[in-house]
Amino acid sequence: MYKYYGLAAIVLLIDQWTKWLIVKNMEIGDRITVLDPWFAILSHRNRGAAWGMLQGQMWIFTIVTLVVIGGIIYYFHKEAKGKPFFASSLMVLLGGALGNFIDRIFRGEVVDFIDVLIPIINYDFPIFNIADAALTISVVMLILVILKEDREGKKKVKK
Repeated sequence: MYKYYGLAAIVLLIDQWTKWLIVKNMEIGDRITVLDPWFAILSHRNRGAAWGMLQGQMWIFTIVTLVVIGGIIYYFHKEAKGKPFFASSLMVLLGGALGNFIDRIFRGEVVDFIDVLIPIINYDFPIFNIADAALTISVVMLILVILKEDREGKKKVKK
């Protein structure tokens, strides 16, 4: 089971490495166009939650993140044994949660840098980072786990 912690570590290391690159090589507001106009690297800082909500409420994020990390580890050890996809989703979630938590504790803000424009609806998606992407991916993975378990539960009831 402990091998899955390596997945969380990989997510965390990639997240922190990319943020370090941004902080060391770009000033806030600097932009590097990658695929004009749809994708760019944009040095940005966020003192709040997703989409800048709750700006400056560091104590809330600290408490919530510690509770979430505890819950992830608890569920990992209690519920994920023999369920590799579920275990992986929890570890991706853990890596993402730790990535932004480290930023908040050591920088007082989260480093964001991925800027995406959705051309079909001409929507400039809020700037995000690797940890945010990992959190989103893990939630999708967890939804898939829940749907699969629900389907399997219904099959058992019919038998």
